[in-house]
Amino acid sequence: MRLTTRVKRLARGVPKALGALFDRYHPLLVHIIPTRRCNLACAYCNEYDSVSAPVPTDVMLRRLDHLARLKTSFLTFSGGEPLLHPELDRLVAHARAKGIAVTLITNGYHLSPDRIRRLNEAGLDHLQISIDNVEPDGSSMKSLRLLEPKLLWLHEHADFSVAINSVVGSGISHPEDALAVARRARALGFMTSLGIIHDGHGQLKPLGAREMKVYEELRAHRQRGLVRLNRRFQDNLARGQANDWSCRAGARYLYVDEDGIVSYCSQQRGAPGVPLESYGLEEIRREYATRKDCAPYCTVNCVQQVGFFDNWRSPQKHLVRLSVRPAASTPANATSQDGALVG
Repeated sequence: MRLTTRVKRLARGVPKALGALFDRYHPLLVHIIPTRRCNLACAYCNEYDSVSAPVPTDVMLRRLDHLARLKTSFLTFSGGEPLLHPELDRLVAHARAKGIAVTLITNGYHLSPDRIRRLNEAGLDHLQISIDNVEPDGSSMKSLRLLEPKLLWLHEHADFSVAINSVVGSGISHPEDALAVARRARALGFMTSLGIIHDGHGQLKPLGAREMKVYEELRAHRQRGLVRLNRRFQDNLARGQANDWSCRAGARYLYVDEDGIVSYCSQQRGAPGVPLESYGLEEIRREYATRKDCAPYCTVNCVQQVGFFDNWRSPQKHLVRLSVRPAASTPANATSQDGALVG
């Protein structure tokens, strides 16, 4: 990523983050799904299918317009695999034209030099790829060896920032691979992130001895910005401990699925379950003041990082009870597609 481009995009992002301190009632981050379909079938993932059609472009454009009216600061396209949407470049450009900073979360398989150029032209701010292992295995084909050409193309052509995410926890055969992935990412000048695996409700799966050793080594690397402030959350989760924080999902963070339904996050789909087109200031104010009982053992890092802006103020008055499980060693595997930056 060129230095001048990095400076320009940092200059856009900082005022948005500062503005969050003065205006509590607008979304800081929205995850939106342009297609649920994915070209892969990772064993731990519960966020895809193999058959869904892309959301029609005109429908997506209307949703982006509504998010702009809600004063959304940052938008992430995820899935499924968002690069399977035939007009994703147009969607990115439309959001950017509305003044929204845009991130793309992808498995990387559909990247090419031409696709990277088109994302540059669309104004993409940031891209994250998840890489789970060095060699593909029965759990995941998102391997460093298979994705190495894509990383080289990103290093050579991308005008946007790039982060490489890995996951650790039960269900990952070789947790030490996360170290090799992080080293390669840093060698190419990319940021790195690490997600702690959770169950199908977004709840904690504490790390074992092998995974903890990997986590501690990754944690030792220098951290920046919100990442450093979010370190306590990650440390508690790695050790199987609860966090005391105010989840502002439904207000500061929205998850908009392929049907246009607003949920708290990818792991609590259907709650509050309001169509985006009717989501407004009344809903944002209500959810801002609503405590979610799944928060103490939540591992959805992007929601935690967004919550940092408001943890110090406006105690939540209401409680919503969601489908949660206590920390345990053997629930069904799942993972969210976001990670907490670690270097």
